[in-house]
Amino acid sequence: MSDDDQVTTFWELARVHAKLNVSSPYFGPTPLDSVPPPAWSFGADEQQADELLALVLAGTKTATASALWDYEADNEPVPEKGALSIVLDGSGRPRALLETTDVDLVPFDEVTEEHARLEGEGDLSLAHWREVHERFFTQTASHDRGFARDMPVVCERFRVLYTDED
Repeated sequence: MSDDDQVTTFWELARVHAKLNVSSPYFGPTPLDSVPPPAWSFGADEQQADELLALVLAGTKTATASALWDYEADNEPVPEKGALSIVLDGSGRPRALLETTDVDLVPFDEVTEEHARLEGEGDLSLAHWREVHERFFTQTASHDRGFARDMPVVCERFRVLYTDED
């Protein structure tokens, strides 16, 4: 089964299990009925993808953060409240359907302790979050602006609607 087929199959199961009904008796099926939401993985490599996904599946990780400049450089839309996405593991297998519940755009230095805790990583402290994310934003940037303490960060909260373990 190809990666696209795996995502499509996962989406079909997730829609039913999470009771996502986007059909209307007046307008019939919408494109969301058959087209899966974007699929992506956390982190920059297979190991990070698996480690961060494990935190999501355990319920420890309910937030993530990304550099706005990367979205701009990649010409990707910033997540919006209510958006759905499929999270992949390090081998590209779909594992969880997420719904974005909140999005804030804040300077790096203004990311809150609460957000750091919700990301579920390390000792859950803001100091740990800053250390790890400064390194991540520096090493994995798809833009050429470098790192700046006032760089805009997309702080996203999410909830899990379905996992392949359900």
